[in-house]
Amino acid sequence: MFDFSTFWDDKQIAIYFILFLVGVGILALLYRLMKDVFVTSRFFGIASGVVVLFVISYFLNDTEFFSNIGFDPIVLPWALLTFLGVLAVVDGLLLFALKRPIKIRRHLPRVFSLGDDNPIKLTIENISSQTYDVTVIDEIPVEFQKRDFEFNFKLKPFEENIITYQLNPKVRGEYHFGFVNVFLTSYLGILQRKYEHKFPMTLPVYPSLIQMKNFELKAFDKVTMDKGGVKRMRRIGHSYEFEQIKDYVRGDDYRSVNWKATSRTGKLMVNQYEDERAQQIYCIIDKSRSMKMPFNGLSLMDYAVNATLVISNIALKKHDRAGMMTFSDMIGSSIKADRKANQLNTILQTLYREKERNLEANYELLYRAVRNLISGRSLIFLFTNFESMYSLERVLPLLRRINNQHLLVVVFFENSEIKDYADEEVESVEEIYHQTVAKRFLHEKEQIISKLKQYGIQAILTKPEDLSMGTVNKYLELKSRGLI
Repeated sequence: MFDFSTFWDDKQIAIYFILFLVGVGILALLYRLMKDVFVTSRFFGIASGVVVLFVISYFLNDTEFFSNIGFDPIVLPWALLTFLGVLAVVDGLLLFALKRPIKIRRHLPRVFSLGDDNPIKLTIENISSQTYDVTVIDEIPVEFQKRDFEFNFKLKPFEENIITYQLNPKVRGEYHFGFVNVFLTSYLGILQRKYEHKFPMTLPVYPSLIQMKNFELKAFDKVTMDKGGVKRMRRIGHSYEFEQIKDYVRGDDYRSVNWKATSRTGKLMVNQYEDERAQQIYCIIDKSRSMKMPFNGLSLMDYAVNATLVISNIALKKHDRAGMMTFSDMIGSSIKADRKANQLNTILQTLYREKERNLEANYELLYRAVRNLISGRSLIFLFTNFESMYSLERVLPLLRRINNQHLLVVVFFENSEIKDYADEEVESVEEIYHQTVAKRFLHEKEQIISKLKQYGIQAILTKPEDLSMGTVNKYLELKSRGLI
């Protein structure tokens, strides 16, 4: 005989199983929607009011006043709670009416320039007929350590907004950009929709191309040369390459007077000579631990890297041959001076890969490398850092040997922080002692300059931020004086 109780039990199991699947589907749908939905402060404000009304209605429920008028106080908070739920549903429909209500694009430069402000542009376009309050959070590289990098604005229907901001990288290498997160809020302001734009990008940080272009303009533009710190140098004497005959002006070398042209024209004429070309310009960077000292976020080596790119570009533009070398306890990269078309790019890529080392510089190894690599008299910029007279005296014999064969310019750094401290007003004996030590340290730097000049070695003592300008000025000076 058929057992109806067994059938009913099986039917119940089937119904429960179907309800379970429906519940799982609803939860999955809610999770998919809710992971991109957030409640706003307005929602919490209304919800807090509802909670307060529930508490108040509990104490007023049995009072004689509400009993006489036949009104239950609990009705008001329930009505407000229902109204909040309806607002949330309507707000959700407004926010999710379109799958992609916003278009966004991130515009990056081809590369970042080290130590400069690099512009980043975000373009946000509203393609819907609604007005949104927009919050944009760009996931910039972790190297910048910014946790609150966001922009807030209102976007009207079919309106476009462009956000421009600056990033200043302090370390060479690859920087990784993440997603662009957009949070949309409608005019109801109950819910907030998160919208991710998934286009991660990687951008290399090269030695400063911005500085390179700026100093190129200053070095060759007659209008801006005097304004930007790059000095125009009057030639003392002349080189051997004739350029033209011109009218004599006060200050010209009288030995350059062309008497034949003067007799023909009846006024003083002088021969003008141009800078000799194809001269060898080398930049040698010390990448030992003495160059790891940071100033304004950049290490001394990074300042030297930027200056090397600047001076190499100007030398090539002036038809000289540019080369470079790095050293520490061992010889690093070396590029022979040349004028070929891709020489600047070769130098740029080499500088991009260079890293500081934690060991002392080996100047004996440098001297042997200079003898083997550099043939013919050359202008050598040596970027290093001497903190004391003792550190100079250890390597001075080797520097003198290099200077006997080439024109050596030793470039080292002034500690701007110590100089600022030495100029401050003091109030205690301890501060006087510290300031005295600081001034002694600065005086020792000046003694290093005098010591180098005593042996005929050119020297530049400069603030790190003025390194490129000081190096360019020295190059133009030496070239105008015909010393190379």
